[in-house]
Amino acid sequence: MDIAEIFNQTPFIELLGIEVTMAEDGHAEGHLPFREELRSSNHGQVAHGGATYAFADTVGGAAVISLAEDVSPTVDMRMDYLAPATDDLYASADVLRFGSSLATVRVEVHDANDTHVATAHGTYKSGGQSEDNPWQIGDRDDPTS
Repeated sequence: MDIAEIFNQTPFIELLGIEVTMAEDGHAEGHLPFREELRSSNHGQVAHGGATYAFADTVGGAAVISLAEDVSPTVDMRMDYLAPATDDLYASADVLRFGSSLATVRVEVHDANDTHVATAHGTYKSGGQSEDNPWQIGDRDDPTS
């Protein structure tokens, strides 16, 4: 299974409607269709900033995992919102530095009209994960599995 497929089967990502379209060699791309459920209020057509943030974080994480080939949780992310998100969103992410313990990523988010909606800079853990971590598959009631 490739990295995009793994991301696309993640419950939270499915809930938001995010699709990672590719992730390889430190680069990732994704798509987030605009839906009424993502609006920031009942009276407008602007997506909630949290949806845009989660989208950027997801695509950035996919870029890192394409190099780490392991769980790479977010350490920190800074988001600059440049325009309201009122349409489908598209993101591209590139790993700027991949170190032994941390990776830095730049994510650009545009809408379907190519309006630059946001830029994000993220830091992700890139190494040192152990077999025993909370992201591994196992019985939630049995920490030894």
